Amino acid sequence: MKLKTALLGKTFQFRDLKDVMAKANEEKSGDQLAGIAAEDAKERMAAKLVLSELTLADIRNHPLLPPETDEVSRIIEEGVNEKIFAEIRNWTVAELRETLLRHETGNSEIRRISRGLTSEMVAAAAKLMSNLDLMQAASKMEVTTHCNITIGQKGVLAGRAQPNHPTDNIQGMKASLFEALSYGIGDAVLGINPVIDSADSVKELLNATKEVMTKWQIPTQNCVLAHVKTQMRAIRQGAPADMMFQSLAGTEAGNKAFGIDVALLDEADDLIRRDGTGTGPNLWYFETGQGSELSAEAHYGIDQVTLESRCYALARKYNPFMVNTVVGFIGPEYLYDSKQVIRAGLEDHFMGKLQQLPMGVDVCYTNHMKADQNDMDNLSVLLTSAGVNFLIGVAMADDCMLNYQSTSFHDIATLREMMGRRPAPEFERWLVKMGIMENGRLTPLAGDPTLFM
Repeated sequence: MKLKTALLGKTFQFRDLKDVMAKANEEKSGDQLAGIAAEDAKERMAAKLVLSELTLADIRNHPLLPPETDEVSRIIEEGVNEKIFAEIRNWTVAELRETLLRHETGNSEIRRISRGLTSEMVAAAAKLMSNLDLMQAASKMEVTTHCNITIGQKGVLAGRAQPNHPTDNIQGMKASLFEALSYGIGDAVLGINPVIDSADSVKELLNATKEVMTKWQIPTQNCVLAHVKTQMRAIRQGAPADMMFQSLAGTEAGNKAFGIDVALLDEADDLIRRDGTGTGPNLWYFETGQGSELSAEAHYGIDQVTLESRCYALARKYNPFMVNTVVGFIGPEYLYDSKQVIRAGLEDHFMGKLQQLPMGVDVCYTNHMKADQNDMDNLSVLLTSAGVNFLIGVAMADDCMLNYQSTSFHDIATLREMMGRRPAPEFERWLVKMGIMENGRLTPLAGDPTLFM
């Protein structure tokens, strides 16, 4: 590999592919914290230039984390279609970028190309793209999935209703859930983050959401975002779970810090397919987010964008119904301000979609980050333009349990109305039946949770 270039009167020599990949990143506080970021804009430009001229074969032949020592790397390698890779192995990263952005390259061709790519190749392409490039390429990709209903169609913006409560109180959870439904949010999932990670609490929340779904004949799916082991215990005790949930990291060691490995995920996959209440075939919900491997000291000197892309190969193994990056949740240690959060959200959406995942984004930030709600509005509009499958809705955009700021139920409703997006078709028909929506627009009944009381 050629790892040296002259730029603006200075010669830049990079140590290896890992060094080039890290320094080609747009500025991220997490890479700076790890000590792997470019020193300045000149070095970043030089790294991008070197990366652009490397071939896809160069990237595959120089693994950042060898498959012999990491099970995520093995999954990435095993997922490559060798026939397609042979056709594109001599493309440079710049040529991959140009192919994805070319007007003539449509969804079906991108889908085929994606089968010959590794996660590292996908991350490399993202590093050469502007924000608009990331949006344009992602907007071409359509990834539809089905649990109890189908989401991901062109023109559809689904919403996860996230009715969290600081004590898992069922009535408090329902109050938030009814508000979400009254704004037409909940077609992606009725998904609750529990305070108490116990089988009894998970079972109680799953029963409560399933009762609401049954009583009001709501075409959607439920999920409680506890640790996968806790969900498994609840399901074995008869809890009605449509989907299984788990957070993922991009390295085997990072996943061990989450208390999981591939063997456990395989066991959970078998359980949800055998005893879950979702009709399938897509029965998983995964969450990711740049920086988790660094916080677990499991990053191996690899940059956070590349590690995030590796999460998506692991997720893809289980054909999930939905995947979302919780883009600003960890804090300024990894994404310092709104500029970095916006960039990360667009990168993650593009990288997930290119790996044929049903990508959503939790457009969020913590209160100690240099960001505010206007920044989240901006990112929400950009992602909707880019064709994001779903966004997260919490009451008043303020998660009272997880203590971070996200997007509200009425934010998603506003994005749909302003940008010509619709709920999932089955869910919209239910909204029309309830009198909440008519001709693709909310009626005067919308926003009134007493409809369900």
